[in-house]
Amino acid sequence: MSTTEGVDMESGSLISMTDLFILSLAGGFALYWFFFRGKKQEAPNFKKLTVAPVMERSDSSDLSFTQKMKNTHRNVVVFYGSQTGTAEEFATRLAKDASRYGMKGMVADPEECEMDKLTELKDIENSLAIFCMATYGEGDPTDNAQEFFEFLTNGDEDLTGLKFAVFGLGNKTYEHYNSMGKFVDKKLEELGGERVFELGLGDDDANIEEDFVTWREKFWPAVCAHFGVEATGENVNTRQYALTPVPEDLPKEKIFSGEVARVGSLTRQRPPYDVKNPYLAPITVNRELHRGGDRSCMHIELDISESKIRYETGDHVAIYPINNPEIVEKIGKRLEVDLDEVFSLTNVDEDASKKHPFPCPCSYRTALTHYVDITNPPRTHVLGELSEYTDKAEDKEFLQRMTKATEEGKKLYQDWIFKAHRNILAVLEDIPSLKPPLDHIVELLPRLQPRFYSISSSPKIHPKSIHVTAVLVDYITSTNRHMKGVCTSWLANKKPPLDVAPALNGINGHDTDNSVRDLLPRVPIYVRKSQFRLPFKPSTPVVMVGPGTGIAPFRGFIQERDYLKNEGRMVGDTILYFGCRNKSVDFIYEDELQEYVKKGVLTLHTAFSRDQAHKVYVQHLIDQNQEQIWNLLNDNGHIYICGDAKNMAKEVHNVLVNVLTSKGNMDEAGAEDYIKKLQSKGRYSADVWS
Repeated sequence: MSTTEGVDMESGSLISMTDLFILSLAGGFALYWFFFRGKKQEAPNFKKLTVAPVMERSDSSDLSFTQKMKNTHRNVVVFYGSQTGTAEEFATRLAKDASRYGMKGMVADPEECEMDKLTELKDIENSLAIFCMATYGEGDPTDNAQEFFEFLTNGDEDLTGLKFAVFGLGNKTYEHYNSMGKFVDKKLEELGGERVFELGLGDDDANIEEDFVTWREKFWPAVCAHFGVEATGENVNTRQYALTPVPEDLPKEKIFSGEVARVGSLTRQRPPYDVKNPYLAPITVNRELHRGGDRSCMHIELDISESKIRYETGDHVAIYPINNPEIVEKIGKRLEVDLDEVFSLTNVDEDASKKHPFPCPCSYRTALTHYVDITNPPRTHVLGELSEYTDKAEDKEFLQRMTKATEEGKKLYQDWIFKAHRNILAVLEDIPSLKPPLDHIVELLPRLQPRFYSISSSPKIHPKSIHVTAVLVDYITSTNRHMKGVCTSWLANKKPPLDVAPALNGINGHDTDNSVRDLLPRVPIYVRKSQFRLPFKPSTPVVMVGPGTGIAPFRGFIQERDYLKNEGRMVGDTILYFGCRNKSVDFIYEDELQEYVKKGVLTLHTAFSRDQAHKVYVQHLIDQNQEQIWNLLNDNGHIYICGDAKNMAKEVHNVLVNVLTSKGNMDEAGAEDYIKKLQSKGRYSADVWS
């Protein structure tokens, strides 16, 4: 899993692109309360709103999705399998589109639905099921689509009469590109469903927004032709959420201030901790790993001694970041909004399962800081809706051109938004005539997602702490704007006070004194299980390929093998291929690794790409050691790869094919088949990012 950032898309990769500078006075006060419990908070500034309240809705949570559709006269349901929110966003846009094409849609989470009710859709006239399915990890379903995947895998339902279409979200740099979307599309047809339009494949490595818009523009005319309906031309750029009144005397303990789901959960912490209830983990260590140069790589240790959190070697830790307060302040100033005003957004669809776009009520400052993604490039539908808030015809036309699925429109969006990495603030700054209401902006923007990092420690050695290895993302865009990684730049500023450093014994796995712990910066976290695991038998040999921060999970692997060896267990060969630019600058964890080599726990191969005239990478070393790799495979060994999917992982794969054709006397097709068999047996695993 990625330990770097860039632009958040759906494939589970953390390009996650984005930032935090020095806290402004107002923003800093709010954050100070958020992460240091028990401190006083400035009273929020309540403003009375004059918008009429949304009518109360009856509780229909016990109804099946098909019964809800019948009760509300809907005939389109859009399911999503989403890990980072993009598939859910696309599903929402498709459901909203339906009214423009003579239909009525709803969005549904397969995890919350009885998917065997798909058979009942044939009883609804002109019914259509659309599936926006992202692929996660090594071709896996997303967490919320796991049960649906198992339902289809069992394959005992008769879906004759089901009309369906699928749009997949994936990344071509991954070996199992869009495997979940392809699986759902194929399986629904095998079970008797009728495909009304071809499978759409979105590529996160290129421009997934362009892929979606192109597919969507062809999809709806095909749906109209299939069902014999006509496009109504109804404007779908309507508000999904209404600005609703907040009582002036609403107690501040009922106002969200950054909690994920339950108000007050960050001040009244209680286990179990998960995606909706993160633990505020104290940071006991935050040190620089690079020795010079113009880049930064952090080693961070999170104290979990009071959380009852357990993890296994190879798991991922999710960290909920906050947005750069400087960007938040600039948005408020640009739109002339009091950021401390408390507001609420409520779904105008009384039968919708999602009542609010994010936890409400809250202040605009909280929404922009904790809940919405203000650093990634806005998608085309956002630009389309923003275009209604300018009184300059040329600006409106310019924005609307970028929403079109024409070659001109796609190129304009690619150049002006995507390549220039213009976020919502940059769009507002570069089009001064734009004056959208802030409540509509926060409705339109996607949710700010947690960042996932491979845990770089073993619970055998560090049961009370989780270690993270992360590269700081920091670059200048083509418009000369300074961009920083949302999470990594935030973490870079979260360092234990120097005066408490001598008292920190939690870094060695012992309890940290409570008086010291209260002085430490905290970050909201939870642990996500991974399939990236060491062999069950410690005697099984392993080869690990992890250049740069790709070493993160392998640091935990090596710690565990060392622990088992010290316990008297038979431990097989543990071989690491590590690469970086310069040995003297970014050979991270060098002293640790060399100590393991001295102890006979580790065999280390290093590639320093820029320490000589010709560049040397890990794949070159593997190619030089073909005999070693072949012998390890014949000894039932396991191979692990962690790092860049686009270049390194692909090159390592190609080298392994060469090993098999050279040493195993296979042709290329046979070598590829051999590798697939290794994967199916869990002997070839990759934890990669774009």
